Amino acid sequence: MKKSLLVILSMVMLLAASLDITLAGGGKRNGTAGAQELLIPVGARGLALNGSYIPGFTGAEAIYYNPAGLIGATEKTEVLFSQMSYIADLDVSYAAVTARMEELGAIGFSIKSLNFGEIPVTTVENPSGDGSTYKPTYVTIGLTYSNNLTDRIRVGATAKLVSEKIVRLSATGMAFDAGVQYSNFADIEGFRLGMVVKNLGAQMTFDGPDLLRNAVEATSSRGTQFYQIVAAGFDLPSQLEIGLSYEGKLNNEFSGLVTTTYQDNNYLNDEYKVGGELGFMDMFYARCGYSFIPQAKSDDEKLYGATYGIGVNIDAGIKITVDYGYRTTRYFDANHIFTIKLGVSDKRLFAY
Repeated sequence: MKKSLLVILSMVMLLAASLDITLAGGGKRNGTAGAQELLIPVGARGLALNGSYIPGFTGAEAIYYNPAGLIGATEKTEVLFSQMSYIADLDVSYAAVTARMEELGAIGFSIKSLNFGEIPVTTVENPSGDGSTYKPTYVTIGLTYSNNLTDRIRVGATAKLVSEKIVRLSATGMAFDAGVQYSNFADIEGFRLGMVVKNLGAQMTFDGPDLLRNAVEATSSRGTQFYQIVAAGFDLPSQLEIGLSYEGKLNNEFSGLVTTTYQDNNYLNDEYKVGGELGFMDMFYARCGYSFIPQAKSDDEKLYGATYGIGVNIDAGIKITVDYGYRTTRYFDANHIFTIKLGVSDKRLFAY
């Protein structure tokens, strides 16, 4: 009875926290949020399913999509590395390590960084560049905790430190994710429900020496005087996602997964996502996904298209998972992402 009450309270709190997101919606606010790196997906399997599998992701892969799934890892310890070729020559690197502590739950640590490459410095006097370059630094560090409330219900949360630095300007903030996963929903084996709220937090504001301006003319007898521009704050791109999935065996060799998620975006058009996965001998996998944006007035408002991917699981003393994901884009080169995950069970961990 107590666990059931905790479940109800957790869901109510999650819905209450997401109320502002649901009421605000996108519309005229589209594209006005900052910290857009928080929206860049990680993990090849997640990308290939178009981010639709929030009811069932487990282990290290769940940290980004739904932290509730972290406790569902089949291995005692997992380490995940991901590298993505994003748009406009931008690379996204991601790493996560997780540990399951039995009754105490599971914890995970993650870090995501963006590589912009060297960007030429342009000024009013040198609009084509003055010969020097700069390199922005965008890093997101996360700490995740997850546990089981019942034999069917998992909950989890992530606290993220968001840091952006461009030359001598920087902004730092905190963002929070919270999620729930419900297995065997409606007493149907393999049927899952998931809910997650992402990127809740206060506004971020840039500050630094590059906001200083000379307040007097060079010919003034008062000498050099500076004033500082106060930069406007920007909101985080908060989201609410609710998803359903069904997974089952087709026969002794093949398994199938179908999943769908509704994503309410506070600063973008809302999306309906679908994905599917076909597995063979629990070793080889093929995946695809797609999203629908009913609010989009034209195709120009939809940057990303269909997603595809493959994966393989290998047991070689430790469990090795290698995944590849591909996402089509409208105006840029397609996204390519590779992921490798290593998992160590209790017995193997003690053996080493």
